[in-house]
Amino acid sequence: MATKSLKAKGNDLAVSNKQLEILNGGIFADGELPYFKDKISEIGHFPLRPKKLEILQINVGYMCNQVCEHCHVDAGPDRKEIMTRETMKQCLDVIKNTGAHTLDLTGGAPEMNPDFEWFVEEAAKAGIKDFIVRSNLTIIRANKKYHHLPDFFKKHNVHVISSMPHYTRGKTDKQRGDGVFDKSIKALQELNERGYGMPGSNLRLDLVYNPSGAYLPGDQAAMEKDFKKALKEDFDIQFHNLFAITNLPIARFLDYLIASENYEDYMYALVEAYNPSAVANVMCTNTISISWDGWLYDCDFNQMLDLKVASKVKHIKDYNEDLLNDRNIIISQHCYGCTAGAGSSCQGTVA
Repeated sequence: MATKSLKAKGNDLAVSNKQLEILNGGIFADGELPYFKDKISEIGHFPLRPKKLEILQINVGYMCNQVCEHCHVDAGPDRKEIMTRETMKQCLDVIKNTGAHTLDLTGGAPEMNPDFEWFVEEAAKAGIKDFIVRSNLTIIRANKKYHHLPDFFKKHNVHVISSMPHYTRGKTDKQRGDGVFDKSIKALQELNERGYGMPGSNLRLDLVYNPSGAYLPGDQAAMEKDFKKALKEDFDIQFHNLFAITNLPIARFLDYLIASENYEDYMYALVEAYNPSAVANVMCTNTISISWDGWLYDCDFNQMLDLKVASKVKHIKDYNEDLLNDRNIIISQHCYGCTAGAGSSCQGTVA
């Protein structure tokens, strides 16, 4: 398991331009595989354009208590990038006036931002219909100061979406570190005790599955049945939905692919699994991603590659929804990950 981020290790792939050089070169530049632009041009979707804005996804910082090998954020304890209260206030101004119905807080571990709870409390007053916090679960057990989080989430009717690589200890700890599985199970049980994930409960608890190796996720519905059966039988845990998310060749997962000599095979797999019917519903068409320092992106993945929106409006302080809705979406070869098979987004499959 990695213990430091790529940035802390001085790895070349900590620089977004280096990642883009790889994604745009090699087997794509040689013509072995088609550029994503060319594939979506075949079905009349280039340039890719946004639809009605539904989701504001805000990354409140890259600091995390885990260093997961697949992490496209390259998050970890050594990452100090944290959204300030000033930038949060700019976000709140937008939240109060946006047409979006969902607020999606992510990280790192978003709970590690010192102003996280203040931000949740203020944002909860703004009338957002679906208020999501993406939790890695272990943060709830990481330190006594986080033990109250299940009660805090319940108080504000937060929709908790939690990382859970597998329903077995071995596969989970392999991807996320020793002890992660047991802490995750304990956190899920605590959320269940508050009513989260229970049948008929409006306290939403969903899990996210990422493959632990250089392969694509299986059928989401089938995996959800397996997860529900195993977690109920082994730990009496219940949850609502499982989202299967394809690992995108960005940051630490890209580093893993190259180090394991799986990069070309993985890109071939993504391209071969390309599903044109998934293109219309990829997350970038209904989402704006906001970075910890207030810059605007088409999606969380573009944020990590520093591909800012193609608009006059590039920062939260200048936010203008009409102008943003009239932009072309920035794409590159990583976008194959969101259109492989049944498609993939932060809300699971899209096709």
